[in-house]
Amino acid sequence: MAKDQIKPGDGLGKYVLVASIAGVIVLLDQWTKLWVDADMRLYQSIPVIDGFFSLTYVRNKGAAFSMFADFPDSFRTPFFMVVTVVAVVGIGWFVRGTPREDKLSLISLAFILGGALGNAIDRLAYGSVVDFLDVYVNDWHWPAFNVADAFITTGVILLLIAGFVGGGAPQSEEAKT
Repeated sequence: MAKDQIKPGDGLGKYVLVASIAGVIVLLDQWTKLWVDADMRLYQSIPVIDGFFSLTYVRNKGAAFSMFADFPDSFRTPFFMVVTVVAVVGIGWFVRGTPREDKLSLISLAFILGGALGNAIDRLAYGSVVDFLDVYVNDWHWPAFNVADAFITTGVILLLIAGFVGGGAPQSEEAKT
């Protein structure tokens, strides 16, 4: 058998790992968003750490930093769904090429996948994403974000770290030689 062929059942565990972690993230993300939507009024802010962190309920029709928020729904919804499908396919491709021993990369990919799916659910169901984590210093506010966004960001950072410590993005056989 050629070394680049996968034996039956080889690596199935890594798909279960990624899907399980992503599923937990989606559940956590959706639960927090449902909680905020049920218990807070839109634009309500609850200080948690005075001068640094509040729970502030906003809805974001755009992407990060409200990019594309002013575009019509007829563009935004299909655009974000295509981006999500491309991300899911890309993550699947990376998982396929990542050795099952490279747990840091696999967990990183699961974080990104779970976050992407969590936000996609909001976009399909409501046409916007519930954001509520508000980090700030005095009057300077980072754009509000949610659990899905936090996992996407953490996943990207961990994937970069994995790349520096020997894991990271899979390479083709040609790139390894």
